[in-house]
Amino acid sequence: MKIAVSGKGGVGKTTLSAFLIKWFAAQGKNVLAIDADPDANLGHALGVRNALEITPISGMKELIAERTESTPGGFGGFFKMNPKVDDLPEKIAVPCDSRIRLMVMGGVKKGGTGCVCPESILLKNLVQHLILRRDEVVVLDMEAGIEHLGRGTSQAVNRLIIVVEPGQRSIDTAMKIKELARDIGLDHLALVGNKVRSPADQDFLTKRLADFTFLGFIPYDDKIIEADLQGIYPEAMAPLTRSGLEEIARNLVAGQEN
Repeated sequence: MKIAVSGKGGVGKTTLSAFLIKWFAAQGKNVLAIDADPDANLGHALGVRNALEITPISGMKELIAERTESTPGGFGGFFKMNPKVDDLPEKIAVPCDSRIRLMVMGGVKKGGTGCVCPESILLKNLVQHLILRRDEVVVLDMEAGIEHLGRGTSQAVNRLIIVVEPGQRSIDTAMKIKELARDIGLDHLALVGNKVRSPADQDFLTKRLADFTFLGFIPYDDKIIEADLQGIYPEAMAPLTRSGLEEIARNLVAGQEN
């Protein structure tokens, strides 16, 4: 399966991504964990030691220059639009355990959102390879947008999961992501409601987002907040939280099988 997870900052998309990665690995699957959020936190959420020391691919200037045949650190000029990327998962992915490997994409800080530069070209070609060519489970933890995806890869994404919490800003972000996805032909969308404190919270989300399919709901859990502050995987999550996350994972797989 190829899964992308998006949503407004702070809604819990990285926590969900980490759980799905761990869950698929526990089912005996090999998983590529892709941190495609410039504010990289997936390594911490997976419990990777010294996660902050991992160099993002967008910061590997020599690699980018070699693969795109560009000038290191330069901007403008000619460069290769189809760089070789198929060997990168084996070369630079960080092993987390026997079944999980982590790749940190990083962000492209110059040139604006429409940047066509060596860094963005390498990242987009790499994502295309991961989604279209790899035969393991790929989970992409994305920012509140889908800039790493394009028309060439959108139809191969099994599900774009948008994480929402009770609140208008979260709902507004979900609607914006839906528009961006529609623009590239990505229509395999589903929602996960997080930080749900009461039936009223769940009712608020389902009514405001009635046009979406919900995979499930995750209750508000102080243990997840504590784990996030400590930079570790929330093994000590409450039983109801774990049950909600497991239901989401099962619904995700069942939806693909159907």
